[in-house]
Amino acid sequence: MAGSIYDLHLDRNPANYQSLTPLGFLERSASVFPDNVAIIHGSLKRTYKEFHERSLRLASALAKLGVGPGDTVAVMLPNIPPMLEAHYAVPMTGAVLNSLNTRLDAAILAFTIDHGEAKVLITDREFSPVMKAALAIASRKPIVIDYDDPEYTGKGERIGTLEYEAFLAGGDPDFAWVTPADEWDAIALNYTSGTTGDPKGVVYHHRGAYLLATGNVVTCNLGKHPVYLWTLPMFHCNGWCFPWSVTLAAGVHVCLRQVRAKPIFDAIADYKVTHMCGAPIVMSTLLNAPDADKRPLPHTVEFITAAAPPPEAVLAAMQDAGFNVVHVYGLTEVYGPSVVNEWHKEWDALPAPERAMKKARQGVRYGALEYLDVIDPETMQSVPADGQTLGEVMFRGNTVMKGYLKNPSATDAAFAGGWFHSGDLGVKYPDGYVQLKDRSKDIIISGGENISSIEVEDALYKHPAVSAAAVVAKPDEKWGETPVAFVALREGATATAEELLAHCKTHLAGYKCPRYIVFEEIPKTSTGKIQKFRLRDMAKEV
Repeated sequence: MAGSIYDLHLDRNPANYQSLTPLGFLERSASVFPDNVAIIHGSLKRTYKEFHERSLRLASALAKLGVGPGDTVAVMLPNIPPMLEAHYAVPMTGAVLNSLNTRLDAAILAFTIDHGEAKVLITDREFSPVMKAALAIASRKPIVIDYDDPEYTGKGERIGTLEYEAFLAGGDPDFAWVTPADEWDAIALNYTSGTTGDPKGVVYHHRGAYLLATGNVVTCNLGKHPVYLWTLPMFHCNGWCFPWSVTLAAGVHVCLRQVRAKPIFDAIADYKVTHMCGAPIVMSTLLNAPDADKRPLPHTVEFITAAAPPPEAVLAAMQDAGFNVVHVYGLTEVYGPSVVNEWHKEWDALPAPERAMKKARQGVRYGALEYLDVIDPETMQSVPADGQTLGEVMFRGNTVMKGYLKNPSATDAAFAGGWFHSGDLGVKYPDGYVQLKDRSKDIIISGGENISSIEVEDALYKHPAVSAAAVVAKPDEKWGETPVAFVALREGATATAEELLAHCKTHLAGYKCPRYIVFEEIPKTSTGKIQKFRLRDMAKEV
């Protein structure tokens, strides 16, 4: 059968088809805005011309070590300039960037180095103790390059044979990097936090990174020349692809070694920061900062946050403090944020309870994501858009991972039925907006009734004394399961279990209220997620 008339003699060729990759963003900004500030780190300022040349030098130096397509380069770095350089230099060689979680222990880091087959490791000297221990355990022995950050005041030792700046000096600033032959080629490897068992290696491709990065520019309203403060770890989903997004917009990357209130307020005031991303803990850090650490904001700062939707009281406090909060949702497997609570101006006029209900929703798909739905995982049919029927949130599109490295069974399970299964339970509203109700493993079934731990937590967060809350199931002979709430109070605040229970009863049906309230420090993963598996064990002893 003959092809369409639009296929005859109209073939792909170098003039009309190039693989999508975010690597060209740096080259463009460096050629168009060479003298614009690209990176600020303490007293250091670098232009786009310098950022580009240093990235090329690093790529060249890595290539001289034999790094090439299919190799893995691991980096153990905080949010500092070499981390940004690595996001371009490593894939410029055809290799894959594995950004290690700086909060992990030696055993998990050793597993990651071995599983990802790291050929080279670039590490900041702050992390030399844990990396030295990890390398002693690991079977692989990558070439180690140490970085000595002038902003680090500690005394970490060098554990490798090469020093970063000297290594960089040996590279060629005119290194001829090549666009990947296939946009499906891997660009990055990111490990899930692994609440149970070994973490899984999530593989990103150039196409997905390009699309999500451009999607951020539009969805998060970066505009031209944003000033972006790095409060989100770049090891987390490659900083949600913002190392590429900010560069595409020819913006300023303001680096930050540690997320502390005073440096954040100082950076916002000194550099006129326009955008920042972070988990709810960053909002808490800002809101609870001593007055001495705060400084007036030069303008409204866009704050993009993920995880559970912030309680209405927190959103109001952030707005009063000068931040506009944009709520996004995603997972490591979808390059970070792929869903956004797109706000309609007319919703501002709604009564507070209705407005809060709108804000509690995760929202709709990014423009870069093709499909988002709530599906019955048994039948693989969409659930009714009634805001009531539970299903699993699923994704389909070009910003979904390639799969899990060396784990075909987990990859097949994640993609069953032609959708990526998030493991998150949610509902869909008539306007298409999605709202999470729980992780499938976190739903509490009490007396045959489903209780959303998120709903109970949201009620607790509405109490002014509550700083953090997490709700899990406790086995119960009569009801099967019953909810237990672990609560941390704000500094200087007081509340009794009886007070909190009475508060919950004003917001929830009686069967949904926690049977037990425990005042306890809430354990979190290295990426700041609450470790509910540990809380479930603790709840058994309550």
